[in-house]
Amino acid sequence: MKMDSFFATRNSRMKASEIRELLKLLDQPDVISFAGGIPDPALFPAEKFRTAMADVLSDQNQGLSLQYSTSEGFPPLREWLAWRMKQLGVPCAADNILITSGSQQALDYLGKLFLSPNDTALVGWPTYLGALGAFNAYEPRYDRLDPMGNRSAAEMQADAAAAGGRVKFSYLSPDFANPTGITLSLKERQQVLAHAEAMDCMIIEDAAYQSLRYEGEEIPPILSLELAEKGDLNACRTIYCGSFSKTLSPGLRIGWVCAARSVIDQMVLLKQAGDLHTATLNQMAVAHVAADGFEDHTRLLCAHYKARRDRMLAALDRNMPKGVEWTRPEGGMFVWMTLPQGIDGADVLKAALRDEKVAFVPGGAFYPGEDGRNTLRLNFSSPNQAQIDEGIARLGRVLRAALG
Repeated sequence: MKMDSFFATRNSRMKASEIRELLKLLDQPDVISFAGGIPDPALFPAEKFRTAMADVLSDQNQGLSLQYSTSEGFPPLREWLAWRMKQLGVPCAADNILITSGSQQALDYLGKLFLSPNDTALVGWPTYLGALGAFNAYEPRYDRLDPMGNRSAAEMQADAAAAGGRVKFSYLSPDFANPTGITLSLKERQQVLAHAEAMDCMIIEDAAYQSLRYEGEEIPPILSLELAEKGDLNACRTIYCGSFSKTLSPGLRIGWVCAARSVIDQMVLLKQAGDLHTATLNQMAVAHVAADGFEDHTRLLCAHYKARRDRMLAALDRNMPKGVEWTRPEGGMFVWMTLPQGIDGADVLKAALRDEKVAFVPGGAFYPGEDGRNTLRLNFSSPNQAQIDEGIARLGRVLRAALG
């Protein structure tokens, strides 16, 4: 019996994540890995979570923490997030917040909500691999989101119509993007908003790394810019997706969406059909820890990760051969490297694992098509400083051999 003959056609668009496969390398003690985009577990606020879990599992609270809950999310957590969004220039009500099982679930729900087969999603070139994985199931067409490009809104709309659909949304991560580490300027954010207005499409603002700024001036979220123009969050087309995965804990899978009430209401219906609600216990624990010093903890993270970023940039300056270029991110977790044309990052990875026991993610995985074969992504948040020095030295040897 051929089971695949029963699968829906959308399954042909779904592929295994190269990053998830590469994370298996972390179990090999002799491999220095720059592959996973993961926080350093030594920096988790474990003691605060122990205290929080004891509280939420107390006799007084266990009937709430271990029970079913509302699909919208734990009210005190939504209230705290409404306060947090106000600090970011987005005054809103708790009714504008939906708690999701990580921001990845939010991306899946937004793909389901907006994309019909052959509709167009505008994405960065490259873009977050997880977003492509989430959207692929809904059979979209991808086009390039280039805020300062020469293509007009009318041209992009015409191309989308010729493909059998329409432009539904622009997806981007404006702060320290995964995979490039690049931050969009204020002018670029304004241009993204202007293009979306001209095309009458939505904007999905993925803010997973927004709290991890190490230098430079903070730039308002796109949702904040739009709200300042329109004066009413419920009239805004921007959907802000946040996450505690890069700050407090990825394992608890707590993300959120801040958007117009009409969008939240539709996402609640998807949530009810999907998993009913995000784990109450986890939400209560995160609410406890967030209220007990979120800003202090993120300052601690920024100090540690800045030192590692600086260490990696210095090691790259010392070890990389001529013709190799890389980004210098102001925050986040990633450095993006561009190799000379004709050098395939996937081939370099094979040689790096075989000869030097060092891992990274080949850049081609972050493109909707076949572009970017001569790129790769390096993570600096997980390895320690000694591993960064040694691993980049190893990678330099691999690249010098590849370049002849």
